[in-house]
Amino acid sequence: MFGGVFGGSQKPVGQAAPGGMGGGMGQAQMDPNAQLAAAEQEMEMVTDMFARLGDLCYKKCLIQRYSDEELTKAESVCTDRCVAKYFQVNRDVSEKLAKLSQANQ
Repeated sequence: MFGGVFGGSQKPVGQAAPGGMGGGMGQAQMDPNAQLAAAEQEMEMVTDMFARLGDLCYKKCLIQRYSDEELTKAESVCTDRCVAKYFQVNRDVSEKLAKLSQANQ
C-alpha cells in the first residue's frame, strides 16, 4: 500500500511479519478478535504517525501568511525533504528496535 515508505514490506494486515505484531504466531493461530485488535492498533499507529508528520512538516515548511493558494517551490521542496527524512528516521528506528527485540529473545 505504501510502497517503499515503510520498508517495502507489503504483507496483508492480518499477516504479521516475523518478530512483528502477533508475537510470531501464524495467521491461522490468531483468533479473529486478536486479528481485529491488531489491525485497529496498526491503523491507530499509522493515523497518529501521519498526523504528527503533517503537523511537523506544516510548522517547519509552510509560510504562515497565505499570499497564494499554491505552494511555493521552496515550500514544496521543504515538504518533500521533511517527509522523506521523517520516514527514513522512522524506518531506521523501527529496524533498530526490531534488532534489539530479536537480540533479547
